[in-house]
Amino acid sequence: MAVFERRTLDNGLRVVTANVDQAQSVTCMVMLAAGSRYETRETNGIAHFAEHMFFKGTERRPTAKDIAGEIDSIGAEFNAFTGKEYTGYYVKCAAEHRDVALDVLVDMLRHSKFDPDEIEREKGVIVEEMNMYYDTPRDFIGGVYENLLYGDQPLGWDIIGRKETVRGATRDTFMDYIGHWYKPSRMVVGVGGKIGDGLTERIDELLGDLEPAETGEPDPVAPHQNGRVSVHTKQSDQAHISLGVPSYPLLHPDRYALQLLATILGGGMSSRLFSEVRERRGLAYYVFGLNHSYTDAGSLYSQAGVDINRIDEAVSTVAAELKKVARESIPAEELEKARNFSKGRFVLQLESPQGLIMFGLRKEVLEEGAQDPEDVLAALDRVTGDDVARVAQDLIDEKRLRLAVIGPFDDADRFEQLLD
Repeated sequence: MAVFERRTLDNGLRVVTANVDQAQSVTCMVMLAAGSRYETRETNGIAHFAEHMFFKGTERRPTAKDIAGEIDSIGAEFNAFTGKEYTGYYVKCAAEHRDVALDVLVDMLRHSKFDPDEIEREKGVIVEEMNMYYDTPRDFIGGVYENLLYGDQPLGWDIIGRKETVRGATRDTFMDYIGHWYKPSRMVVGVGGKIGDGLTERIDELLGDLEPAETGEPDPVAPHQNGRVSVHTKQSDQAHISLGVPSYPLLHPDRYALQLLATILGGGMSSRLFSEVRERRGLAYYVFGLNHSYTDAGSLYSQAGVDINRIDEAVSTVAAELKKVARESIPAEELEKARNFSKGRFVLQLESPQGLIMFGLRKEVLEEGAQDPEDVLAALDRVTGDDVARVAQDLIDEKRLRLAVIGPFDDADRFEQLLD
């Protein structure tokens, strides 16, 4: 299994590589410790909006078509993503075109024009993307749930922003955000696959003159109490629910026990939630459980799309499964199945150069250093049944349960009674 190598340029920018000898392709990625969490109330959505604008043209490649044309000319794929704590830009291509991929990526990130006319045009695109998000309850339920958990602070806001902040954005809004956060100390270049020669020197040529600067940190998540239930009223043929508890931050010592607990609850088609909610009771088409952690907060939760006429039974069933796993010991056979499931899915994730470097960069950006995959597998092997039981008992209590609902309902009290 590939091992990550890490170098740091003189200006503080980090370079993480994972060489895969048998690969014929390479994934070049730039990831930044900057996302929607780094916004203010007035600029909510600017991180995601900026991601769009980086593809709209530079001085050397004046239009979006010029950028896309150069990527197409080498048969490559490129895209970007924005999270609450990181943003990434990448190109996947044949290994022989690595330097072209890096040149395009860096040109976009350093020399995009942010033309005011393009900004105005793109506002319409973002608003329509926002409308699509709101009209897709399976996606939007996550935003309703995180707003319930974190409230009116960056972790509780939607990444895509609000219509009024998007429509109010100007070129200066982008320049202020990028000028503050897009600095070498927050930037990691990752290359995975068939890396080739002279990579560090090439990156130094492209980014070594980027001026270092202190950026500070976003505010830590503040304690928040917004009730136990949030109902977003929407006429629909199906209800969507997200039910869970606050959990641990990314680097918590019990993070691997928490991962196995989440797998036991809702990982795969033989998990407790899938078996009980879908297979035994026929309450949902999709149901899963997972843990999602930020650097200083997290949540263990289940999500499902359920029959609106049986939503009370669905909420009660999911809540009962959460409480049950905290009351009873985990059978050894079930623990081993969860361990093998987690390890297997992790290994599959690392099979592609893109998955491999994505894993390494997320660790580097969020968790104080790229971690060798073998160390993750070893950490999962060390988790005991007692560890999982202890974490379940620590986290899952009916008073800590939080429920978000999207559907034709308006009575939060009705659902709150189902959590007790």
